[in-house]
Amino acid sequence: MKLHLITIGQPKLPYAKSGWQEYWQRLGHYHSLRVTHIPDKHNDATHILEAAQGSYIVTLDLAGQQFTSMELAKFIEKRALESREVSLIIGGPEGLPKEILAQAKTLWSLSQLTFPHDLAMIVLLEALYRASTINAGQPYHK
Repeated sequence: MKLHLITIGQPKLPYAKSGWQEYWQRLGHYHSLRVTHIPDKHNDATHILEAAQGSYIVTLDLAGQQFTSMELAKFIEKRALESREVSLIIGGPEGLPKEILAQAKTLWSLSQLTFPHDLAMIVLLEALYRASTINAGQPYHK
């Protein structure tokens, strides 16, 4: 499956850079990955939609649906059957422009908690990795 992670900014703190690299590498064993880190100054609908063009858009948003790990695994499995790239978009500190949320096929909330931007990026990758191990029948998720 092709996953495209689109982030406003990129991990800045040392723990976040390390966590991003670790889970990016792990996730790469299961999916074809690409990333677009959009600079903070380009946190607008035009730049984000250009990056996500032609893909199934999933936005991370506090008002979105929450998934258990098993539900996320099923969601990923369903998207894989559609043979279409999935773009997962994580906005900046102010969230995403309304135009992006309107274009999204799925709004996903990682939690009811608010996370720092760097931590949210790692949580996203870890959740995708965990769901991928579930789909592969591997024991990591337990």
